[in-house]
Amino acid sequence: MKKIHYAVVALALMMGCSGNKKSETTDINADTIATTDTIVPDERGYIVEIGDIAPDFSAVVAGTGEQVRLSDYKDKRVVMLQFTASWCGVCRKEMPEIEKQIWQRHKDNEHFALLGIDRDEPDSTVLQFAQKTGVTYPLLLDEGGEIFCRYAHRLAGITRNVIVDTDGRIVMMTRLYDEEEFARMTQVIDSLLIEAGKQ
Repeated sequence: MKKIHYAVVALALMMGCSGNKKSETTDINADTIATTDTIVPDERGYIVEIGDIAPDFSAVVAGTGEQVRLSDYKDKRVVMLQFTASWCGVCRKEMPEIEKQIWQRHKDNEHFALLGIDRDEPDSTVLQFAQKTGVTYPLLLDEGGEIFCRYAHRLAGITRNVIVDTDGRIVMMTRLYDEEEFARMTQVIDSLLIEAGKQ
């Protein structure tokens, strides 16, 4: 991938997370970011790694105003974080599959939680987005993209999922919507929930 021109990157960094609505297919050249920011993302734009404690955050649930924290779910065996936005075409393709293959299968499982995290959009937009994609799982309002920036670089594309285990550690991260990777993610979730049922 060609390096992003320094001036363009610097401008985007000054704009902060809320100023970035990059294409969902955009990833970051780590060599370029190393010269403009203190955190070097991996090749998919993540600034967290497998095995890391998932960064805590608080956010409001769209449509209800309920305030939640990731740490509120520490008793869950699996917490799935789905980063999304209404302008993301890949998200619109993936979300109905998350609804059908993951949420509808596990929503009543006491060991499971799914939190969609919509990047820097107002409540009304997020609710319309949920209706259009047919999802019923909760979507959180990520004002300014601050939650996203705890997991991925501010210039990275939006479409990604993070699976967190009962110890609060990241066990899997996805990028874009690849059917094989999505299948592996569902298997990871299933395996962790089967283990929870045996305890």
